[in-house]
Amino acid sequence: MNYSGKLRILLDSTYLLPIVGVEVEGIDKTLLILRKLRRQGVLEVYYTPFNIIEILGKISKLKYDQRIVLAGLKVIYDEFIQVHPTIEGYIKALELKSRGFKDLIDLLLYTTSLTRNLLFLTRDYVLINFLQEQGESIGTIIYENDFIKKFSDIGH
Repeated sequence: MNYSGKLRILLDSTYLLPIVGVEVEGIDKTLLILRKLRRQGVLEVYYTPFNIIEILGKISKLKYDQRIVLAGLKVIYDEFIQVHPTIEGYIKALELKSRGFKDLIDLLLYTTSLTRNLLFLTRDYVLINFLQEQGESIGTIIYENDFIKKFSDIGH
């Protein structure tokens, strides 16, 4: 997971929303830990174009400040590393979708983490439970609560 000697994490869109001005309840501790890890130079943060599509979909349903969204998208583009699924990742996401999981973007993020050897930080227990029920590997997934437990003493 860390060819560069760094923790390489693909973020679920939930963790990108505050950057574009959308409040997410109960996320502050996770964002603080991510910030500290980045400042210490031990974390590389990844996103996909699907994160951006999901973010825009959520923003489009809200009252938003265009300047904040613009500044936030610029931060994401400038500060984080864009990654795309592999062809195998696309096919795997389609296969998992056909088995009954409704959110294709979540599946694309998961399969991107799987095929690009990245950790995937999420709080989506529905996705994790589905993958476990299907006998899929969840070794690349870091559940938010586990992430907090593991890194809560960072910077202290």
